[in-house]
Amino acid sequence: MGDLIMSVVTGALPSGPGWNLKATLYHAGAKGVGALDALGCKVVAMRTVAVDKNLIPKHSVLFIKETVGLKMPDGSLHDGYWYASDAGTAIKGKRIDLYTGANARSMGVMKALNLTSLTAVKVGEFQGCPPN
Repeated sequence: MGDLIMSVVTGALPSGPGWNLKATLYHAGAKGVGALDALGCKVVAMRTVAVDKNLIPKHSVLFIKETVGLKMPDGSLHDGYWYASDAGTAIKGKRIDLYTGANARSMGVMKALNLTSLTAVKVGEFQGCPPN
């Protein structure tokens, strides 16, 4: 977590193992989407990411630079940090699924991204459930 703090202080991008990934989006109310992630924790809009655990371990904190500055549900701007706490049957290899929120409209802010090519860097790990 020290690298996370230093990146905020210095403005430098975090470093660590990284991947170029294809992303899809998911939201509450979609088929097969529940209120809890694969760890049994509450899914958090614009923070929860579903991963292939064979590539990115669950409990990883990821920095996805392309999401920096996106509008969060509370009106603040996204800092680029996501929590690998979910999985899905279609999430295989270099693919992730970003949880956007309560309904299909919540995906609108993310549609400005090039979802065919996102860069994710593992910057740490979390214990238990990810922070809200």
